[in-house]
Amino acid sequence: MRLHLNLCQQTAATLIPMLEAGQTSCVAVMESVLDQIEAREAEVHAFVSVRGRDELLAEAKAVDEMRAAGEEVGPLAGLPVAIKDNICTKGLKTSCSSKMLENFVPPYDATVIEKVVAADGIILGKTNMDEFAMGSSTENSALGNTKNPRDLERVPGGSSGGSAAAVAADMTILALGSDTGGSIRQPASFCGVVGMKPTYGRVSRYGLVAYASSLDQIGPIAKCVEDAALLMGVIAGHDAKDSTCLDVNEPIVADLDNGAGKSYRMGVPAEYTQDGTDPAVQAAVDQTIAKLEALGHEVVPVELPHTDYAIPTYYLIASAEASSNLSRYAGYAYGHRAEDPESIDDMIARSRGEGFGDEVKRRIMLGTYALSSGYDEQYYEKALRVRRLIQQDFDAAFAKCDFIVHAVAPHPAFKLGEKTDDPLAMYLEDIFSVTANLAGLPAISVPVPQEDGTPPIGVQCVAPALREADLLAMAVAMQNAVATPAV
Repeated sequence: MRLHLNLCQQTAATLIPMLEAGQTSCVAVMESVLDQIEAREAEVHAFVSVRGRDELLAEAKAVDEMRAAGEEVGPLAGLPVAIKDNICTKGLKTSCSSKMLENFVPPYDATVIEKVVAADGIILGKTNMDEFAMGSSTENSALGNTKNPRDLERVPGGSSGGSAAAVAADMTILALGSDTGGSIRQPASFCGVVGMKPTYGRVSRYGLVAYASSLDQIGPIAKCVEDAALLMGVIAGHDAKDSTCLDVNEPIVADLDNGAGKSYRMGVPAEYTQDGTDPAVQAAVDQTIAKLEALGHEVVPVELPHTDYAIPTYYLIASAEASSNLSRYAGYAYGHRAEDPESIDDMIARSRGEGFGDEVKRRIMLGTYALSSGYDEQYYEKALRVRRLIQQDFDAAFAKCDFIVHAVAPHPAFKLGEKTDDPLAMYLEDIFSVTANLAGLPAISVPVPQEDGTPPIGVQCVAPALREADLLAMAVAMQNAVATPAV
């Protein structure tokens, strides 16, 4: 077996100058990644499908030939990109890790896929996920659990657990995930990599299989902030095919060093210091804030008083939208269809009963109840009003600070099976992440180095809407700060 492990372990920021200088090739990088998949995929199960080796190497060779001929090569430079299995890829199965869509092959590419390919990124394969993006551990996949490559007895987080695990295990250089309530940031934190959710509307959702349409966003998962910024710059931008996609001129990525020498005001919300927060998580947050303060950044206490209502608000809104979005899967045009139905009603009931897993059914039932006549005002509409209060909390906080810094999740990665029988405990893992989705704000998880054998922990930074460039600059400052010895 050919091994080029050193190449697959590198960041895009390191590989691209090497490719430009002729010190390595896209073929060599791809071979290294594929060999690493061969070495680790059986134990991690990050992927649900990987494209054929010959096809991938041919695409890598084509980029090498472009570069050798002096042709301009796109910003992704022929590097492999893994794709979460709820993002449509033409001719490549997109199952949402569900029996309902186990044989669905999209006839078109999502807009983000078109942009990745146009930037000379190479689509490596599709990554495992919680079914229809509903979960926080990637244990809800109909295609089997993904394990955390840092500790195979622990979950990788979810719902983008496959993408985060693939990056952490060096089985890809870059990856895309989707984030509805923390599904990029939480698995990035659990796996010790970087994950970013953009402002709602900065990235097209066209071709993303919908879970909760007012919350879903596609974003990057990478080994460092610079790589996340690279991929973020590729996928962002207006798309007429998505009516919620913003047409704005603010750059996604500016000078990532523009935070150097600046003093930012870091908002620290007291509400995010929960009694149940793991001491190691709180220590990582405190250590990060202390290091940033030592570099001249100011700590500003802020209040987010409606935080206690975030989880019920999120799960009412997300489940209601899921109930509506998933009603299309009824055994008619595509998706799983029950055999030999006795009637149309029997076909619908059995197709949905057989095709959806338990967690998806739970959220459909919750959302349907919240939207039902006589209850919609008490539940769904009230949740929308509380969502506005949460947004106003952030508006008031950002009048006092530039960024808000806090934990991604109250605990590090937990053991496989530890929370599967307690849905409420699983939902509470999202307490620190759902608020950014409810408010539509950009947020990023930056890993804090831990001792060997200790589960990874990420610290989250949230910025005002459309301030991705500043957020990424601050994230680089955080990344550099946590790499220094403890203060």
